[in-house]
Amino acid sequence: MVNLQAPLKTQENDGESFVFEKYIFSLMDSIQTGFHTGEYFRRYFQTTRKKFGFYFTKYQNSCIIKKIACKLCLYAHRRIAPEMEVNRQQFSLPETVRRACMPMTRAARNRGTGTTCCGNVPDVPPYLGDTGSFPDVITAMDNWVAQKKGETKLDKFVIHGGHRLTGEIEVSGAKNAAVALIPAVLLSDEPCVLENVPDISDVSISLQIMSEMGATVEYLTKTTVRISAAGLTNYCVPYESARKMRASYYFLGALLGRYGKARVSMPGGCPLGDRPIDQHLKAFAALGAKCNIEHGMVDLVADQLTGNQIYLDVVSVGATMNAMLAAVRAKGLTVIENAAKEPHIVDLANFLNSMGAEIMGAGTDVIKIRGVERLHGAVYSVIPDQIEAGTFMIAAAATKGDVLVTNVIPKHLEPITSKMRKIGVNIEEFDDSVRVWVDGPLVRTNVKTMPHPGFPTDMQPQITTLLTLAEGTSIITEGVWEQRFRYVDELRRMGADISVDGKVAVVEGTGKLTGAPVKACDLRAGAALIVAGLAAHGVTEIEDIYHIERGYANLDAKLRQIGADIQKVSDPAIPAKLKEAL
Repeated sequence: MVNLQAPLKTQENDGESFVFEKYIFSLMDSIQTGFHTGEYFRRYFQTTRKKFGFYFTKYQNSCIIKKIACKLCLYAHRRIAPEMEVNRQQFSLPETVRRACMPMTRAARNRGTGTTCCGNVPDVPPYLGDTGSFPDVITAMDNWVAQKKGETKLDKFVIHGGHRLTGEIEVSGAKNAAVALIPAVLLSDEPCVLENVPDISDVSISLQIMSEMGATVEYLTKTTVRISAAGLTNYCVPYESARKMRASYYFLGALLGRYGKARVSMPGGCPLGDRPIDQHLKAFAALGAKCNIEHGMVDLVADQLTGNQIYLDVVSVGATMNAMLAAVRAKGLTVIENAAKEPHIVDLANFLNSMGAEIMGAGTDVIKIRGVERLHGAVYSVIPDQIEAGTFMIAAAATKGDVLVTNVIPKHLEPITSKMRKIGVNIEEFDDSVRVWVDGPLVRTNVKTMPHPGFPTDMQPQITTLLTLAEGTSIITEGVWEQRFRYVDELRRMGADISVDGKVAVVEGTGKLTGAPVKACDLRAGAALIVAGLAAHGVTEIEDIYHIERGYANLDAKLRQIGADIQKVSDPAIPAKLKEAL
């Protein structure tokens, strides 16, 4: 019997091989649920089989990989192929995988038991040793990228709190800008180079989508990527990749702008309440597109995109950016009224303008776009992430530290710095950095989140955490998302005194938090729990950190540079349902 608890041993990289083992487990789990069927499976199998062959070849010396892959083939042929009534040759594995599986399946048949060396699997197909197959490869490759980025519920942060943060910490590129700039590359047939790209899972998924659609993606450095969409004709975004992140909807605007048609799944992302895309669809319709939503997929088609006046009923960052992407190559003039004004909207406009677009007014509530026939390639640097910078600033204040936060645009931080100063935090601004320190007590204040230039909703959990350490009663009003306070129960575990009524939270400053086991329920909630853990007395363990790593690059390593005692650890325990599947 295979020991599922034992890590894999290969000559190349033990850590990566264990990730690959979990990747196989995820693949098996998707077979058990039988999610994909029909044409979707056929189409994406062909685009990913070579990648699977590469990773299998890299780790084929591992016995457990061979055994699991063998059983994977059995499940595929027994459960998926018959249901789909397709020719089994369409699902043949790469040659390297097939050869590795043949001895085990042949041995099983020779014993006449209908089993393999990795467990009891009845009804072995007689042709398995000749072809081999497996389903849902696209999901598996998604899981590979996600696991490689740490997106696994088996990973957690362990923080020994109470250490004062001091020193210098650098901010990465903005997540909310990068995930829009990457799809924007689709609007040009020429290569584009993006610099200061954050090393986070949302960016990895965006780049993976580009690659799966046929674009060429090449990392020049750790934070610089070259993307070429020359000759790309695919207008359908893979379902499994798109549903993992909210920002996948930017592919709608980019594909519509380039091809006049797009097919993307309804977006995923953090569970923050109702997050409709009606304003996006309203903008597309104004430009002449027809929309149809069926089976979780959004289909857009337009014979010709034509400039028009677009009025957004609510201020929406995503709808504003999608309207810009779709309108940039439309005929005539497009005017977007009640537009969002966030820094990443200005960044997208600057990037598109560097490619030859004509966009005016970004950063105001009226944006004018004069359509152009084509866009050329460009080299562009993503703006620094003001939310990551704000998180570091609050972490410094919560630990009563003294930290210089570098690679920032102080102007973008004004809503945050203004509120922090009211709490009693000292902040000194420089050209591209800010110094944050505390030399006195923290005091209460009231916060209401609003669209830019108001206080950002993405900083609400972090500043709420800081106010639990302040003197007096603070009132937090959430003006954007309905379920932004889901993290409050986790802070209560650490001793916070917070009561929530709808979109309003009342924080009674206790001045002290204590370590506890907690779970990140979304990206910014996870950041707030890290701030709490750094300030708390004792040990804090944060689970579900894949939420955090969607938006923070190398967070634990950065925090250790300024004195934090934080480690990312992996629990080798395998979920019971995966053991059962094997």
